[in-house]
Amino acid sequence: MNSGAIILAAGSSSRMGKSKQMLDIRGEKLLARTVQSVLNAGVSQVVVVLGSNEQEHRKMLKDLPVKIVYNPDWKSGMGSSLKAGLKHLTAIDHALDSVIVLVCDQPLLTMENISNLMAKYQQTQKPVIASRYSGMSGVPALFDKSFFGKLSKLSDDQGAKKIILQHRADVSEVDFPGGEIDLDTMEDYEAFRKREG
Repeated sequence: MNSGAIILAAGSSSRMGKSKQMLDIRGEKLLARTVQSVLNAGVSQVVVVLGSNEQEHRKMLKDLPVKIVYNPDWKSGMGSSLKAGLKHLTAIDHALDSVIVLVCDQPLLTMENISNLMAKYQQTQKPVIASRYSGMSGVPALFDKSFFGKLSKLSDDQGAKKIILQHRADVSEVDFPGGEIDLDTMEDYEAFRKREG
């Protein structure tokens, strides 16, 4: 299975007040931890889309086998970064079967979460495999190549979730316990650290 991944890490973490990509999670930087989970799952091509704090984040990733894409329009929204990542990914590998879209602020993401998406895709042949948490579907989500066109037409301010919601009949899901935990504010981070003990 030839699957690529797009990790969206371009945001400025404005509500956090500092770069969430650089937060320490169990001794690793959050963005590097996300990247490592994807690599460990055996994804063949991994693209990380950067924007705000690009140089700092690029330095953190320098020893990891990923392609880095800088999105100069990152302020216009997640959709613009997703499209930049997809464009790069499909240019470097024309034979991709699917792409996995991830954000970089889910601290409980593991290699298993990614592997489960790929396994479900092979089992069900459904073109969209979404993660399920808090009674909703979301990212990380896998999209078959038949959905690349739809992803590339997203508005700049819309994310992959819009496509998941628009095409319910094409979606299968895998559980992601803890997927609802994302780190948007320092309060979120402190609560997470307290929970981790």
